[in-house]
Amino acid sequence: MPTRPLPPWPYPRWIAHRGAGRLAPENTLAAFRLGASHGYRMFECDAKLSADGVVFLLHDATLERTTNGHGTAGEQPWQQLSLLDAGGWLSRSYAGEPLATLSGLSRYCLANGFHLNIEIKPTPGTERLTGEVVAREAADLWQKAPVPPLLTSFRPQSLEGARAAAPHLPRGLLIDNWTEDAIDSATALGCVALVCHYALWDAPRVAHAHAAGLRTLSYTVNDASVAAHVLNLGTDGVITDRVDLFAPGFNGATS
Repeated sequence: MPTRPLPPWPYPRWIAHRGAGRLAPENTLAAFRLGASHGYRMFECDAKLSADGVVFLLHDATLERTTNGHGTAGEQPWQQLSLLDAGGWLSRSYAGEPLATLSGLSRYCLANGFHLNIEIKPTPGTERLTGEVVAREAADLWQKAPVPPLLTSFRPQSLEGARAAAPHLPRGLLIDNWTEDAIDSATALGCVALVCHYALWDAPRVAHAHAAGLRTLSYTVNDASVAAHVLNLGTDGVITDRVDLFAPGFNGATS
């Protein structure tokens, strides 16, 4: 495979997972504010569509784990979803925290100069449509921003939809199992990054991805020795829940 130049990478190395990981209710504005209070300047979130096409933040396909709602989230209209409590499941201090929309999060990020990794998390059966709508809305919301959001997904169809709707937005393929065609799949999708579970990275794979013109990101790194390892491999981004453990300037050095 011919060596390709690495794409420009304007993003911080450290990325707060779902806002502030497990310290605040994930994917809510409260979580992003808490992550920011620990010094983080880039966040990861999960985006999906309501039944009436509103892009909102939720990891699971169903509502039960992180809200007081029930059923498949993507089958419900935003008016109904907007009334749910998305914070009380974690603690009483967050009770009443609503689900966030991508537009609401964009206002917060743009006002503060924060960067965003939007994971496209489609309701099953809506993979391409979700990629198209999320990318189109992100392109509109960030059209005047100096640095666009990074769009990632485990679903190739979602990345294909994002590519068709907003080809200029950078994309990354998420994988949780290494296959010999992982790098080829990412490049075929026009991605600028390959985002792997941290245990999948070793020095040859990082070198191979970089030679293919792909940035390398690791999820979800919550242990100092793991963080040191992936950083010492030369990976380009680290996604963590532990905004309380890692200062965003942590460079992998261990004492």
